[in-house]
Amino acid sequence: MYGAILGDMVGSPYEFDMGNKSKDFEMWNRRVRFTDDTVMTIAVADAIMSAGVDSEEKEIKDFLVKKMQAWGRRYPNSGYGGRFIFWLGSREPRPYGSYGNGSAMRVSSVGWFYDTIEKTREVARWTAEVTHNHPEGIKGAEATASVIFLARNGKGKEEIKDYVVREFGYDLRRSCDEIRPGYYHDESCQKTVPEAITAFLEGENFEDVIRMAVSLGGDCDTLTCIAGGMAEAFYGIPEEMRTEMRVRLEADMLKVLGEFDVLKNGSGRLEA
Repeated sequence: MYGAILGDMVGSPYEFDMGNKSKDFEMWNRRVRFTDDTVMTIAVADAIMSAGVDSEEKEIKDFLVKKMQAWGRRYPNSGYGGRFIFWLGSREPRPYGSYGNGSAMRVSSVGWFYDTIEKTREVARWTAEVTHNHPEGIKGAEATASVIFLARNGKGKEEIKDYVVREFGYDLRRSCDEIRPGYYHDESCQKTVPEAITAFLEGENFEDVIRMAVSLGGDCDTLTCIAGGMAEAFYGIPEEMRTEMRVRLEADMLKVLGEFDVLKNGSGRLEA
């Protein structure tokens, strides 16, 4: 979850293909900030913890809608898409068939909450379905949470890759060097999640994954958010980077992260 937020921040200055497609860039500058990716990542974690991680589908979905709307209204100028803005303001919010990458960028906490990959995928699906109920939107969320679950449970990258290809059918044959030249801004799950997974698989440590993801370009904050969540589960996060991230968050966000840490360190369920 920290890795996803950090990826969002570091990628934010380079969204809409604003970078130079290089791993060589200044990681922390005055343009680094959180976007809607962070807000909704916090909202999903807050919803599941408020409902109770072992709650049934309806209760978790009710809290997801409530918390996502509340956080979205609290931070209204964070870069939401047009249909999602309408959903945030609706009195009777309904899923709208989206296959956008928003379902994948907000799901990272689910990869830490559960003891089995089956339950992880089930709840990831619920987090997508409240808005992104297109099969590709659901698949993107499930795949992202699955990689995080497998990584935090000590699976190697080849095993993780094999699982993703087998279960989700993503084509992971291209390298980042092959993706980079022709890759441009695309907000769909099917054109973001495989690229984020590839950046994670090729990166040699947490920072290298972040730099690799940013270098691909495209919807850079979201791609790096997704890859960063995976990298955290596999590598952990350098403390200095965690500190840089925390000073750029608001107090209410830090409160939710604190509650997440208590659950992580207290129950044993979230331990990597």
